[in-house]
Amino acid sequence: MNTHEAKIVLETALLTAQQPLPVDHLRRLFTGEIDDDTIRVLLEELRSDWQGRGIELVALASGWRFQSTVAMRPVLDRLNPEKPPKYSRAVLETLAIIAYRQPVTRGDIEEIRGVTASAPVIKTLEERGWVETVGHREAPGRPGLLATTREFLDDFGLRSLQELPPIGSDATAPSAKLELPFPELGIEAAALAAANTTTDTAEILPDEAIGADAVAANGLSLAPQVRAPESDSDSADYREATPPMSEMSSATP
Repeated sequence: MNTHEAKIVLETALLTAQQPLPVDHLRRLFTGEIDDDTIRVLLEELRSDWQGRGIELVALASGWRFQSTVAMRPVLDRLNPEKPPKYSRAVLETLAIIAYRQPVTRGDIEEIRGVTASAPVIKTLEERGWVETVGHREAPGRPGLLATTREFLDDFGLRSLQELPPIGSDATAPSAKLELPFPELGIEAAALAAANTTTDTAEILPDEAIGADAVAANGLSLAPQVRAPESDSDSADYREATPPMSEMSSATP
């Protein structure tokens, strides 16, 4: 099989796949004829081949997939004009804290937000597949440690936690915002001014207003990198999200 034929095989598999495909899965298409490094080279060539079109090939945490470009999404929205549902401020802030400070307990979240981390807020994030319990802290009650998932990375267009948007130096200002990488979704939440700043006690929005394909925090007043476990007990129980994701607007049927 020559390079051109191999690219056609990869292209066809990716265009018809329902989920992102990792390199080791794509390798099965060639029954040992092509190694992983060659597949990665071919994928980069395919990415280049599709530049300038309405569809792009992207690498996500779970693998590679074709999806619509940001520029095409307003046009595609005309086919489905309903406004995307929104999450409450409490949900967005909680997700941001978990993303930038993971692994954290509900107590950690409450200390940072200054209000109770209600069970419905955590449940919403868990049901969406963005957050999961990855272990327990060796403390009274052995509280669960929360961290983001691979699905979180995929839905946010990230390959690893290191690709989370950096927090600007002005993020501690009271006017700082939790900006989204997909502003067209119209989802925004006020950032916490400082680690222990008390915010409103907003809870989950009504059921009909819950559920969006992608939200992200960009500007939380926390450390600008993913926090490492602070104790041996944390590191023993913590399973970090694994690297090798944009709004879920896939080109797959």
